[in-house]
Amino acid sequence: MSRQIVLDTETTGLSAESGDRVIELGCVELFARKLTGNDLHIYFNPERESHEDALKVHGLTTDFLRDKPKFATLGNDIIEYLRGAELIIHNAAFDVGFLNKEFERAGLPLLRTFVSEVTDTLAMAKLVYPGKRNSLDALCDRFGVDRSNRTFHGAKLDAQLLADVYINLTRGQDALLIDVSSSEPVQGTTVVAIDLTQFELPVIMAAEHELAAHDAVLTQLDKSSNGKTVFRQNA
Repeated sequence: MSRQIVLDTETTGLSAESGDRVIELGCVELFARKLTGNDLHIYFNPERESHEDALKVHGLTTDFLRDKPKFATLGNDIIEYLRGAELIIHNAAFDVGFLNKEFERAGLPLLRTFVSEVTDTLAMAKLVYPGKRNSLDALCDRFGVDRSNRTFHGAKLDAQLLADVYINLTRGQDALLIDVSSSEPVQGTTVVAIDLTQFELPVIMAAEHELAAHDAVLTQLDKSSNGKTVFRQNA
């Protein structure tokens, strides 16, 4: 089973190369596509002011961040938490660029050396919904993910929302999994045998747009697995 970390950051601005810093890291762990509760949420003292536009987005003031730890002091702990996991990130280039810059400043290894891979949900959404709005907000609305308590952008909250979006975007495959860990009926229940030969099940063919969406997801999986998608191999 693969361990996945849905990750988001908040920053002082838009350019890591120009000196903007990570001020919040939010991570939500999935194992076998289920939330585990083994999450990570940290605020950092960036040692600089946030740009005005960035402050309007995240609302994290300099006074609030002043007594928070510096990224370098927790860098090794973050690496150990992320080690070996697949990272699920919306617009991954932005967050990866900022985190790598923070690791570089601290003299620590870059993400690619200790995570298994990085999956960009923005790229996935663009494949499945070409020409549509594919921001996190737009995807939440499309999939009916509740974001009513999201006044400001926050790394932990956005990671939680993205975890729901990711499950929906990948067709909610967890709903197809059947718990076969126990063959014993739950106490107080009655198991009724049904003769399925009595039923004539209709065959519903996929529509063209559904086939196209399915093919787009397989194409993304092909890229992530270097052409080793099991579905295509067994088709």
